[in-house]
Order: sequence, then C-alpha cells, then structure tokens
Amino acid sequence: MDYPNLIPQKFLVMEDEMGVNAPITHQRIISKLHVELGVLYYHHKSIAYEPLPETMLGEGVSSPTPDIILYDNETEQTRIIIEVCHTRAVKSDLDKVIRLVEGGLYGIQEGFVYNYKTAEWYRYRLGNGGLVDSSAQSDVLSLDLSKFLEFN
Repeated sequence: MDYPNLIPQKFLVMEDEMGVNAPITHQRIISKLHVELGVLYYHHKSIAYEPLPETMLGEGVSSPTPDIILYDNETEQTRIIIEVCHTRAVKSDLDKVIRLVEGGLYGIQEGFVYNYKTAEWYRYRLGNGGLVDSSAQSDVLSLDLSKFLEFN
C-alpha cells in the first residue's frame, strides 16, 4: 500500500548519529539549559515559551528532534531550537538549523548551535539569508543563553 509523503523531501532533516549515545557533556549542557529555561518559564513566568528537551517538531509524523525546543503553546508552534554539539558537528548542525528555520514548517524564528568543546554559540534568525551570527543573544526571548552555561 502506498502512503502519501506528508512532508516534502526537501524539508526532511536526518538526525545525526549521536542519538541516545550522546556523551555526558552533551547531555549535561541540555539538562542545564532545560532547567534554567524551565525556571524562567514555570516559576518566574518571565519567558513566553515552554522549554522541552529532545522533542519532535511535528506531531503525527516523523520529524526532526532538536536538543531543546522552546514551544509556543498558544499557537502550537516551536519558536526557538537549540542544538548542542562538538566541533566536528558544528557545520552539519548549522545547516540543519538553517533548513529548519527557513523551511517554515514549524514556525521557528530563531535557531542556536552551541559547541561545547569551544564554548562558542551560533545564532540563525528567520530571514537571515544563510548568514549566521556568533551570538547567544536571543532576540525572541530577550536574553543571553550563554549565562545559563556558566558553571561554578
């Protein structure tokens, strides 16, 4: 039986091979970001979007699963995605973020890639035409994401 292709092939993004075998450092960064953003959302109510770790972008069909999404429950769209990676994966994660933001399927306005080996942040905003900034400053949230990774 043939099933219709619900997502055009040009918008599909294959997940990297890190999956459930992610190193402790990778998972630690995701956990720290999720907790800190969760405090702002659930307790302080100072950000509008709910942080969710390793959550599919689309429901009902197979879709990409960024390390963290910030989800707008009112519009049922993801507004920000964050990918955590090591140096060798920066380019592929940036390519993935750009495709997801510009693809328009999920409502993503901003995407970030964090290289935990170098502590470098990269930001891509909708409509940037492929130009990536070296920044952790979220215009959507009006905050600097890097402050959440200052380990004491």
